Amino acid sequence: MRSTIYILFNLIAFSVFSQADNVKIIKDDRIESLVRQKSVIIPPATSPQINGYRIQLIFDSNKQLVDDARSKVVSSNQHLDTYILYNAPHFVLKVGDFRSKQEAEKVKSSLVRDFPACFVVREMVNLPRID
Repeated sequence: MRSTIYILFNLIAFSVFSQADNVKIIKDDRIESLVRQKSVIIPPATSPQINGYRIQLIFDSNKQLVDDARSKVVSSNQHLDTYILYNAPHFVLKVGDFRSKQEAEKVKSSLVRDFPACFVVREMVNLPRID
């Protein structure tokens, strides 16, 4: 008797709380366009990188001094790419994308006159340009 009442109670509860099958969704078409726009995969704006070498020219907290050094390098060596990195509170000026340490040392020998404290560092570099 108890089990019959329990089953009857569950059947009534399920029938009372069940929902209808027809659900109508009303939405704006602009929502679909936004979803499509946001789901587009944008590749990162970086070039492929390899293990290589750069020359660190200056390390200072004075941004103006680093910018002046960069201008000096660009005016004398237009083929060298320059990179200014900020590691709080210092700015670092690095130049070049060299595959080998010998290439970096060769360019360093021409820069040591203006930047006596420069040295070669190993890091990930952009693929060198083919001239």
